[in-house]
Amino acid sequence: MVRVSEHIQLDEQELEFMAIRAQGAGGQNVNKVSSAIHLRFDIRASSLPEHCKERLLQYRDHRISKDGVIVIKAQRHRTQEQNRDDAIARLVELIQAATVVEKVRRPTRPTRSSQRKRVDNKTQRGTIKALRGKVEF
Repeated sequence: MVRVSEHIQLDEQELEFMAIRAQGAGGQNVNKVSSAIHLRFDIRASSLPEHCKERLLQYRDHRISKDGVIVIKAQRHRTQEQNRDDAIARLVELIQAATVVEKVRRPTRPTRSSQRKRVDNKTQRGTIKALRGKVEF
């Protein structure tokens, strides 16, 4: 079981792992060993709660395809196990980021005293600048 939050857990059978060859530098080993991991997670077929599925499907991220499948490529580490753990951690981060409900902003108005202070400061500043001119006798 992969723990996403207190109430949300994913079964590891819902995650599909595929070992692929990593890109980039690595010498001869990079051509022989498939150490990178492709993680595929189908949102619609998962055991996530419905509100989480909806939020994930509406979430704007390049890793979520139009079909509702999350594809994560992990190749930061040298071993398959570390890349597998990294891919799972990134999936959990993505799900947590998508399911956070932002606080509703209630518009507020400035108080009358703060408006008065602002205008007073502006007039005071204006008089200071006006006094910087040439002094005529």
